[in-house]
Amino acid sequence: MANDDLNFDVAYFIILFDMAILLIMQVLSRLGYNSVTEKDHLLKQITDEISRRKSLEKDGEERKKYLLKHYKPLNAGIYNLQENFLDVSFIKLVNAARNLNFKQTLQFLDVISEEKQLYGFPVFTRSLCNELLKELDNYQESSLPKGRPNSMNRHGVLLDELGFHDSFSLLLRKNYLNPLAQVLFPSWRGSELDSHKIFTVGYNINEDLQLGYHYDNSEITLNVCLGKSFEGGELYFGDMKTVPIDKSTCMLVPHKIGYGIFHRGQQLHGALPITKGERYNLIIWLRSSSVRNNMCPMCNSTPTLSPATGYGDGFTLTEENSVQICNMTGIFK
Repeated sequence: MANDDLNFDVAYFIILFDMAILLIMQVLSRLGYNSVTEKDHLLKQITDEISRRKSLEKDGEERKKYLLKHYKPLNAGIYNLQENFLDVSFIKLVNAARNLNFKQTLQFLDVISEEKQLYGFPVFTRSLCNELLKELDNYQESSLPKGRPNSMNRHGVLLDELGFHDSFSLLLRKNYLNPLAQVLFPSWRGSELDSHKIFTVGYNINEDLQLGYHYDNSEITLNVCLGKSFEGGELYFGDMKTVPIDKSTCMLVPHKIGYGIFHRGQQLHGALPITKGERYNLIIWLRSSSVRNNMCPMCNSTPTLSPATGYGDGFTLTEENSVQICNMTGIFK
């Protein structure tokens, strides 16, 4: 009986896959891609991306184990989050947020846009930013394996793979960003921010210049500029992805070293081209399973889940410590 079930599952999967390929080909035709060569080229790009996303979790776990064994940190001290790494005004901001008073919290940050619910505040000291950049350079210059930060950025580092999770990013999320989100974005925080993805992205004249208009695989995002010396590359923010593009407005937000922009993940945003130098940002996607379990933020559907190790895509079942990814999108970025 087990073999019969397996054969049925395989046959059913093949039918679904063939139907998906047919649908993709029809969509490509409607978009004006009529030549067989063009369609085959685009189809290969799509299927390659599907394969990449399916292997992300396994590849990431293997890379993490390898780095734990073979990577020697340049400065092991920065892997343990200390309060003196944080800007004094950020500590005051979080302390105000713990009182659950929205108006009081606003006194300790910059309201970049009340309408767009965009908030800004210093997060890290310049000293920590410099040390992080040195650590990232040390890793990037090594011959050790490296993962791509997401599907849009080619250059950057997945910090938790490098060993920043237990004593840095986990503490940053639980002790600082979770109480802040409870006041500023209560409906997106849900019961709590219970998982995250943290990475850096890099821009320079010879590599990635800019970042296109997009939304994140997160409920809430913190984007902190680390440096180095650069010109241009301003962030631009539109409205939530549900707002029609012809009714959406956009605003520019400049970068400042150590300064973070706190925004909703489903808010459309991008980065203008850098015109000089190089810039690095630390980004943390904050996720709430109590929110995303009801609707996948990438496909807007009720998630159908597959088991995953670690945080996966931040979805959960009712079982404790059960973490999943959405079958519709895979691990999106």
